Amino acid sequence: MSTALAVSQGFGESQSTFAVQETASSAIAAQSKAMVESRYIMAMRNPRNWDTVRQDLIKECRRPSFANNKSAYYIKPIGQGVEGLGIRFVEVALRCMKNVLVETTMIFEDEIKEVHRVSVTDLEANITYPLDVRVSKTVERSKPNGDGSYLSVRKNSYNKDVFTILGTDDDLLNKRGALISKAIRTIGLRIIPGDLCDEAEDIIKHIRLDEAAKDPDAERRKIIDAFSTIGVTATDLISYLGHGLEKCAPAQIVTLRGIYGAIKDGEATWQSVMTNKAENAPADTPKILEKCSPENFDKKKEGWRKTIIEKKKTPSELIATIQTRELLTDDQKLTIDSWAHEAD
Repeated sequence: MSTALAVSQGFGESQSTFAVQETASSAIAAQSKAMVESRYIMAMRNPRNWDTVRQDLIKECRRPSFANNKSAYYIKPIGQGVEGLGIRFVEVALRCMKNVLVETTMIFEDEIKEVHRVSVTDLEANITYPLDVRVSKTVERSKPNGDGSYLSVRKNSYNKDVFTILGTDDDLLNKRGALISKAIRTIGLRIIPGDLCDEAEDIIKHIRLDEAAKDPDAERRKIIDAFSTIGVTATDLISYLGHGLEKCAPAQIVTLRGIYGAIKDGEATWQSVMTNKAENAPADTPKILEKCSPENFDKKKEGWRKTIIEKKKTPSELIATIQTRELLTDDQKLTIDSWAHEAD
């Protein structure tokens, strides 16, 4: 018995139409196929105009609020400094280009990690750049969970226990978002033409320099306030610059703003900034530091101790900062390290 809904007769042949039972998976597959096809069709019907793209992107970069955004442009403390365009720039540039598809899909998950596949596709050129991002679900803490459980434990450079535990939902959300944003920035820059990136970078740096030159005092205050939110004091900035903040030139303000962006986005730490500065100091102009006298140490230790107890800095970060100005003895370093136990 035939189950065909209809039978059509042709030239020596017949064609039957059968009922197909649609499943949820086939419906999703059909929907995904339709979405992909519609995106490519719209891209073909509305191709981008590169002159318009350039005009729109330059207009965005000339806005002071965008140019001064910490995630539009950053400076990493590597060697003599590595400069780069950030995720905010990539987001704006892809929006100006149009016909670009950014997708994120979780392709693996277990109790310890997630793997997300991030891809950026130029729908007009039909070019896709994928990148797999591994997101660990664990975090390191100075103490185990409330019930005493932990996944692993190790000794840090100060011979203290550091416990690896499963992160909270908020921990995971922050880590996932940061890593995926970095992946989008990395592969997004492969889609954006290099000449547009170079022109945009010059405009952003010029805007920042102009803002710093118009009112240096106001910009210095903004920089000091911004760094204070990430635990870097005005004294730390003075140590980095090698002179008072009142002598800070506009170009140095621009550099500090870029470093702040890198630290805020997790690309660097203040300790790495100071370490890199020490490692790249000119060999022909060595700086001779004096030893911290017991009297001087006693005079300053209460302020330093407060910094450690309030967890504004770790002992290693504080020691690195102090030793840009004066050398500490082993006993003084041990004293600073002991303050960390009071903070636990």
